[in-house]
Amino acid sequence: MMLNKVQVQARINGDDVEFLCEPRQSLLEVLRDTLWLTGTKEGCNNGNCGACSVIMDGVLVDSCLVLGVEAQGKTIQTIEGLSQAGELHPIQQQFLKHAALQCGICTPGLIMATKALLDHNPNPTEHEARLWLAGNLCRCTGYDKIVRAVLDAAQVMKEMP
Repeated sequence: MMLNKVQVQARINGDDVEFLCEPRQSLLEVLRDTLWLTGTKEGCNNGNCGACSVIMDGVLVDSCLVLGVEAQGKTIQTIEGLSQAGELHPIQQQFLKHAALQCGICTPGLIMATKALLDHNPNPTEHEARLWLAGNLCRCTGYDKIVRAVLDAAQVMKEMP
């Protein structure tokens, strides 16, 4: 049975968007299947892995646990909104530099978690970075490369004008 769809207006990656979604659809489903923003990955679909992490109104959220209708009036940033004018964000550059990725399923969520961390605390310690990223699971690479990428991204971003 198809439920009545709800019209939702949100600001996603700097653009005002409108979409229709069923009340039961997750934000993850809307992002991937309706808006074709497929950079946000589906991992566990129950909030345990962080692969679907996005920033909503300045807060890091697992988009699999947020309903699409909850995006009404919100500002959302996904991995697609991080690079500007074709240039990778310093966080993305550092993940590449440190080879802090392998299969790529967890990478967008880790990068968005890093963005949220550095927005909150531009100068984290290694311990703080590890705690902040604890909600993001990676099964392919060791976390040391990821943490080094996070700390170096913080340094690069501090030196930016």
